[in-house]
Amino acid sequence: MTRVKRSVAAKKKRRATLERTKGFRGDANSHYKKAKEALLKADSYAYRDRRNRKRDFRRLWITRINAAARLNGMTYGTFMHGLKLAEIDLDRKVLADIAVRDPESFSRFADAAREASAAAV
Repeated sequence: MTRVKRSVAAKKKRRATLERTKGFRGDANSHYKKAKEALLKADSYAYRDRRNRKRDFRRLWITRINAAARLNGMTYGTFMHGLKLAEIDLDRKVLADIAVRDPESFSRFADAAREASAAAV
């Protein structure tokens, strides 16, 4: 079998790893082995936190909607249930944005939700 000399490819791979770990602390930005281990850890954190970010934003939106709903005399659960009964299909991101930027519009949504839940009972 022929011999494979990996000099160029290996140096390119190591250089790419060290470029990606620029800014890491200690040996993790200058020593290849430590840099490789740090990158494995960093990539696993990035993968995990891309999913956690979705959770965090949903929690934030629910908190904002709940606060605005309570200013209108409702809880989050009754507000969302009333919107569903009123057939108002807005996602939590949009509702939270309306709650923060335009409280008057949000109070109209709250009134619609209140009327729909009262009519259902």
